[in-house]
Amino acid sequence: METNTILLLIISVLIAAGLAFFQYIYKAKNKSNLNLFLAFLRFITFLGLFILIINPTVTRNTFKTVKTPLVIVMDNSSSIPFLNANKEALASYQKLVNHPALQEKFEIQSYQLDSDLQLSNSFNFKGKQTNLEAAARLLQKNYKNKSFPTVLLTDGNQTNGNEYEFSFDPLNKVFPIVLGDTTKVTDLKITQVNVNKYAFYKNQFPVEIFATYSGKEAITANFKIFQGKSILVNQIISFSPQKKTAVVQVVLPANKIGLQLYKAQIIASKKEKNPFNNTSSFAVEVMDQKTEIALLSAINHPDIGALKRAIESNVQRKVTVIKPQYINELKKYKLVIFYQPNKHFNTAFETTKQAGLNSFIITGTSTDYSFLNQQQSDVVFKMSNQMEDYFANFNSEFTLFSSENIGFESFPPLQNSFGTINAKGNSSVLLSSKIRGIDTESPMLVFSENQGKRAAYLFGENSWKWRSHYFIENQNFEKYDTFIDKIIQYLSTNSVKQSLVVEHQLVYNLGDPIEISAYYLNKNFEFDEKARFEISIVNTTSKMNRKYDFSRASNSFKVNLESLPAGKYNFIVTELNSKERFSNTLEILDFDVEKQFVNPDELRLQQLANYTKGNLFYPDKTDQLIQKLLAESEYQPIQKDVVIKSPLIEWVSLLIFLLFILSLEWFVRKYNGLL
Repeated sequence: METNTILLLIISVLIAAGLAFFQYIYKAKNKSNLNLFLAFLRFITFLGLFILIINPTVTRNTFKTVKTPLVIVMDNSSSIPFLNANKEALASYQKLVNHPALQEKFEIQSYQLDSDLQLSNSFNFKGKQTNLEAAARLLQKNYKNKSFPTVLLTDGNQTNGNEYEFSFDPLNKVFPIVLGDTTKVTDLKITQVNVNKYAFYKNQFPVEIFATYSGKEAITANFKIFQGKSILVNQIISFSPQKKTAVVQVVLPANKIGLQLYKAQIIASKKEKNPFNNTSSFAVEVMDQKTEIALLSAINHPDIGALKRAIESNVQRKVTVIKPQYINELKKYKLVIFYQPNKHFNTAFETTKQAGLNSFIITGTSTDYSFLNQQQSDVVFKMSNQMEDYFANFNSEFTLFSSENIGFESFPPLQNSFGTINAKGNSSVLLSSKIRGIDTESPMLVFSENQGKRAAYLFGENSWKWRSHYFIENQNFEKYDTFIDKIIQYLSTNSVKQSLVVEHQLVYNLGDPIEISAYYLNKNFEFDEKARFEISIVNTTSKMNRKYDFSRASNSFKVNLESLPAGKYNFIVTELNSKERFSNTLEILDFDVEKQFVNPDELRLQQLANYTKGNLFYPDKTDQLIQKLLAESEYQPIQKDVVIKSPLIEWVSLLIFLLFILSLEWFVRKYNGLL
């Protein structure tokens, strides 16, 4: 206790004693024992009040035993009962959590794992996905800077996420318990189907199917592709212990417009343990036309090739690169892209205006801004001859179409002339610009609409580096190309604004997230944050009808329908305030990814154990695992000195005691006629 507090307490004792003496002894006519008793009670009252005012802090030292966490993760996916391993999994789990010595040494914490990781001590083995990499990531987050062992009861077959063998913390040992029969059996499996999402009417489209074989003898298999009840492909494939893979490449006709469903099937000449992985369904949307886009450029630049590849990743698009001085007519094009326009683009701009086409203008270090100011009225440029690097900043309030921040802030800078750029009129900014981390309050990617014509402006060259950077970070171009595709989709359609916009896929696999997003624009075509959405979805075969409410996301509303069974569905999205509606169909394919395995992935689990310096076990060796955990000397309970500081004013007992003293004094005075 501090010296100042001790001095204040001493002074409080003296003042309380002085006040009690003055009230009951000094002023008293008869100095009886009653007066002395009342003076004592008043002294206690004054002293207690003074102590509460001073509010000293009482410090207590206690010792607390901290046990090392023992994390037990149970694979709760449906592949466990499919491999007939659920009973042995539960038996091993019960042995671990109920072992007295483990309970004494560790703080046992159990989780269930499927598409994510959750605290749980009960398991139903109905999960539709297995994401071991997510478990590794969450465990590192939840037990940061802690040393602890992990027991992982799983078959090791991951259906979602990145490679997990090296995702766990190498400083924390992992002890996998392999669930399922490791005996190799004869099995044929369709591992992958490569096909474009779109095809064009009366054309043909390629399909590539990969099949694998597990077995000890040579066999033949019948491979077929069905559309409904019609057999489109029928051929024989041979496998052997030396030839374990086969690639089937076929070309199918696109004779019907709309969503077309197909089923690839491979049937072995002998009975298999798992027939579920012999079939894989896929879908192709057959389109009756292609969007033609003209890309005009007077210079050669890597941006042109990158932009063309990104746009044509959607097979509905075709980009034709043209020199501006050779432009004749643009009637067949839906959109014109002007790359770094200068005075040579004069005829192209006039032709575009006469044809009533939308435009996408990309500027850079070779752009003639004086010429560009004359050709359009959406943006005013005041640029210098100095070059500058501009970084992107994503606008989450953008509402012209659904957009996602794919990491724009980490993208390399675009190069453009230094100056001021002011967007006028009805414009919407998707990306703004920064220079060396400072917001310029100028747009980088802006959309404008004027007299029914849409235009987009990207200020800066070297966007090819954006596409390359995204690939380096994600090993694919998917979301970047989707970002470009949404820009092209917006610019290649007419400018009739829709209040209710709904985005969804036409086909989903059973068990995959089935997400539908929607947003509503008010009368000023601004994003309505108070909108309320409901979806009514009906199975076209069983007539099962369900309704769901949407929840708010960053710049839209979303609903997840992953609990729906396989089948074809009609759905209606309704904005409840305005009663506006959107209707369409979707298909959920009967593909259970958890039933694609016949054996546990023992090899990858062994790699995980080796990487973390743990050990691999099987359910019948659970007792050995328990002894191993008990013998680990690094996991010992730690006794910590805990200092508890509590202000005296928080002592409820002291307040009750003061009330009792005051009540007792009042009662004594009343009884003796002193009131």
